Amino acid sequence: MTTLDALERHLAGMGRVLLGYSGGVDSALLAVAGTRALGAERFLAVIGRSASYPEAQWRAAVQVATRFGVPLEELDTRELDDPRYVRNAPDRCYFCKSELWSRLGAVAAERDFDAVIDGTNADDLDEHRPGLRAGRERAVRSPLAELEWTKADVRRVSRDLELPTWDAPAAPCLSSRIRDGLEVTPDRLRQVELGEAFLRGLGVEGDLRVRHHGDAARLEVLPAAMVLVRAAWPLVEARFRALGFAAVELDPSGYRRGGLLSLAHTPG
Repeated sequence: MTTLDALERHLAGMGRVLLGYSGGVDSALLAVAGTRALGAERFLAVIGRSASYPEAQWRAAVQVATRFGVPLEELDTRELDDPRYVRNAPDRCYFCKSELWSRLGAVAAERDFDAVIDGTNADDLDEHRPGLRAGRERAVRSPLAELEWTKADVRRVSRDLELPTWDAPAAPCLSSRIRDGLEVTPDRLRQVELGEAFLRGLGVEGDLRVRHHGDAARLEVLPAAMVLVRAAWPLVEARFRALGFAAVELDPSGYRRGGLLSLAHTPG
C-alpha cells in the first residue's frame, strides 16, 4: 500500500534502522517517516559527505532533519581515493555505493542496528543503476521499493507531510555530470557545482545539469528557463570561462536524464 501508515508500519517492523540519507525526495520522506515510526532511539539518518555531494543539497538535508526532528549524523566517504571510481567508467556508481554502504554498515554493526536502508523506489528498479548491486551485496534494504512505491507516490505523500522536498528536482551526485571516461576530480566536481549554483542564482528552476566535457560545458535546462539563460548569455559565458571552461554551450533540446552526449549544439 502507498499510504504513510503502511510505510510507517513497514519501517516499525524492521527493528533499529539506519538510513543512508542524501536529503533527496525519497530519503527525506524515509527520514521523516522513520523518525515518526521508530523514534530517535531506534532510527538514525546518516549523510555521507564527499566532494561529489553538493553543498546546497547538504544544507537542504540538514534543514529537513532539523525541522522534523530527524536524528542525524555525518561521516566522510572516500570514493575519490578509489581509482576505479576516479576513472569514471559506466559502473562508477557501484564503487561509490560500495564505499558508502561499507562505512554505514560498519556504523550499523557497531551500534547494533538491525537494518540499513536506502531511498530506492519502484521506478528506480527499471533503470540501469550499478549502485543498486552494491546495496544488494551488503544487504541494504529499500522500503519504498519493497512496498512498490513509485516516485509519484513519494511526492504525493511528501506533499501531504508538507516536506519542502516534495517537488524538488532529481539530484544525483555531481560525478554524474562528468562525461564517461573523463576522470572525476575535486576540481571538476567544483566546476560543476559552482556552475549550477550560478545558474540557480540567475533564477533557473527545476531540473538543471551542467554537463562536463573536459574543456567545454554543456548546459541543460527546462524549456521554460531557456529564454532566461539566453538573455543572460554574456554573463553565463563569462562565468563559465572564469570557472576554467574554454567553451560553454546551451543544449536546445533542454534537460534530459542521461544527457551526456557529444557536444553538438550552440546557444543560438
